[in-house]
Amino acid sequence: MSNDDTTSPHATLWRLIKDIRFGMLTHRAASGMLHAHPLTTQNKDIDEQSQLFFFIPRNGELFERLRSDSQVNVTYSNPEKDSYVSLSGAAGFIEDIAKKEALWSPMAKAWFPDGVNDPNLVLLAIHISHAEYWDVKESKMTQLFKMAKAAVTGNPPKDMGEHKELSLS
Repeated sequence: MSNDDTTSPHATLWRLIKDIRFGMLTHRAASGMLHAHPLTTQNKDIDEQSQLFFFIPRNGELFERLRSDSQVNVTYSNPEKDSYVSLSGAAGFIEDIAKKEALWSPMAKAWFPDGVNDPNLVLLAIHISHAEYWDVKESKMTQLFKMAKAAVTGNPPKDMGEHKELSLS
């Protein structure tokens, strides 16, 4: 994906999530209940394969659960900018050292002290198949006015921002 293409679904999604440090990855736990983990997104952008990358421990519950059920959801929230993103897809694991090195950051060393060669380090790739986002561009004051007007008139507020669903598979 070219960084100049600001109209593509990839570019829109990246614009909305690039400044959000943590995504909440939700998966189905062994009990069948949904379970979520905050994970640091390692991407520099969203590639054309629509993948997000995270480093996770091989010896953890998340690795084991995703091996048996790869369906996940990752959510991002930026209340200051009124933008919210929900991404659904399938989890997979990448053992490519070059890819790990390309995504490595000094912060990852806190969790994986032996670096990209840490035997406990797994690169989790989420292939995004569906995305949904809400992006409000109006000021808080305008939003409050529209909501107050809706409360008085009984008509739902209109034009509160952009809401879109995207199929990326």
